[in-house]
Amino acid sequence: MLEKGKIGSRQLTILVILYTVGDSILVIPSIVASEAKQNGWVSGILSVAIAPLLVVFLYDALRKCYPDLTLVEYSQKILGKWLGIAISLLFISYFFISTATYLREIGDFMTSQIMPDTPIQVIMFLFMSIVLMSARLGLEPLARSAEILFPFVVILLSSLIILLLPEIKFQNLQPVWEGGLKPVIRGSIPFIVFPFIESVAVLMILPFVSQKDRIRKSLFVGQLLAGSVLIIITMLAILVLGVDLTAKEIYPSYKLAQKINIANFLTRLEAILAIIWFITIFFRFSLFFYVTVLGLAQTLKLQDYRPLVFPFGMILLVFTLIMAPNTVYYSSFILDIWPFYAMTFGFLLPLLLLTIAKVDKK
Repeated sequence: MLEKGKIGSRQLTILVILYTVGDSILVIPSIVASEAKQNGWVSGILSVAIAPLLVVFLYDALRKCYPDLTLVEYSQKILGKWLGIAISLLFISYFFISTATYLREIGDFMTSQIMPDTPIQVIMFLFMSIVLMSARLGLEPLARSAEILFPFVVILLSSLIILLLPEIKFQNLQPVWEGGLKPVIRGSIPFIVFPFIESVAVLMILPFVSQKDRIRKSLFVGQLLAGSVLIIITMLAILVLGVDLTAKEIYPSYKLAQKINIANFLTRLEAILAIIWFITIFFRFSLFFYVTVLGLAQTLKLQDYRPLVFPFGMILLVFTLIMAPNTVYYSSFILDIWPFYAMTFGFLLPLLLLTIAKVDKK
């Protein structure tokens, strides 16, 4: 086992909350509102009622088959050496491409909203440097830093919600159930895929949780709380901005924070949302990059994953710019292709592995 550190169940819960919220806090309201319109919050409730139960049951059942092995390791146990290595490399490629999408999103957000005159390559390099440091330090320091930063996220998120209450317009939710159930179901699909199905990376860190009997509860509580946050943000975006502006904006949550106005004194406090997003995307990005290099090291039977960190970081920078040459291409890729890609690796392949493992054991 290449990772010697251990994390507790509470640290796992906090990590799950932070990486599930991740980049979704910025983009989910827009994607859901474009499908479900003013009923986007209903899509959120439907998704949170289904996805955590489904995902946690699948991942926990798969983990229990090989509690001391990572996803990459027991893929080879279940499928045999060569087919298992092939599937492991596919999972690693998924983690790597996911990491590239997060890096691209960081660059696009910073250059379009906060620092428009700064080259995107500079933004990516600076953020990548922090993630490389995190990956070299390992899982345990990452979990401890999550514990330290989590209270700040809670305080900032609570402040954001409270400060937006005077801007709420309940008429923006009307007419309720316009278009019937079909738009609500269409809106629930991205709400399930982006925050919850992508969490397959957690299967790479579950062997390092010290309290094995609390893993299922930690996963479920973490995803449920993160899903609740995303429902609240989606509802606030629709209530404050209206469904048309929410669907049109790429980052409606950031626009939402700009609407804060307390007695014409406290205005344009979008930094609150930006800080929340920086913290959550950092943990999502760091976790996916960490499991990428850890999984490759385990597949190649290396003694340590750390020599892979800096080379893969440099490869990731170049790959990100090649994968998405501009924002329009990136947006089209995420909306049209990514849900099916993520569903394959986040649900279908783990389900296949679980089925084969159960049949083989019987």
